[in-house]
Amino acid sequence: MGNHPLRRAFHLWRTLVGQELAARYRGTLLGRAWPVFMPLVMLAVYGFVFGAVFRARWPGLAPDDHLGFTLNLFAGLVLHGMMGESVGQAPEQLLRNSNFVRKVVFPLPVLVAVPLGTALVHCLVGLGLVCVVAAAAGGGLHGSVAALPLVLLPYLALLYGLSLLLAALGVYVRDLSQITGVLVMLVLFTGAVFFPREMVPPALAGFVGYNPITWPVEAVRGALLHGQWPDPAAFGRYSGAALLVLAIGWTAFARLRRGFADVL
Repeated sequence: MGNHPLRRAFHLWRTLVGQELAARYRGTLLGRAWPVFMPLVMLAVYGFVFGAVFRARWPGLAPDDHLGFTLNLFAGLVLHGMMGESVGQAPEQLLRNSNFVRKVVFPLPVLVAVPLGTALVHCLVGLGLVCVVAAAAGGGLHGSVAALPLVLLPYLALLYGLSLLLAALGVYVRDLSQITGVLVMLVLFTGAVFFPREMVPPALAGFVGYNPITWPVEAVRGALLHGQWPDPAAFGRYSGAALLVLAIGWTAFARLRRGFADVL
């Protein structure tokens, strides 16, 4: 059982993610405390800017609930950061690790999943911080927090599918990373990150609804902050779309990888 290919791939992925995180924070003053310290600082900054300065309010919350606004915004930004860190690095992932590409036996899909693993760690830390602050301010946690894995799993599948596709194309199209950066930013401002979908004019509601980050952001906010379980129908539709993207990415990667060694 220990030699099962999936088990070996998972162990390798976990090892590479750990090495990436260790290398990223090696030699820094705070070390591995950075993944906790940085989200805490950003949460404080968002709270000051949007709460104390702009006095922003979130629809459905009390006008003076600036902490609620900050937590809703921060939850959306954490999920988008996960996309930016994983999908944003994908076009150059194989280029930066060309020595692995030339090794026929190395499982390249595992290599592509490494940025997604580090992004997942940072995302879980950020969402954990949201839970702690929300519980401290509201007197406890909602039982719907247990739905978080259900929300993250299809989102992870979608991000991995996109990462596979972009990593494969990035070997042949070297300026794809610049294009991807623009698209990731477009997702940020056209998805329900800075605003709830209810604020969008009816003519644009469909456009925002099809944004790949809108449903995960809404579902995470509902589960962590509002005690709402994900809608089964919406979960099913998003999961189906995520699996389709994963299948497309996996198929494209398998077909294009035959020429990786020649190009690199």
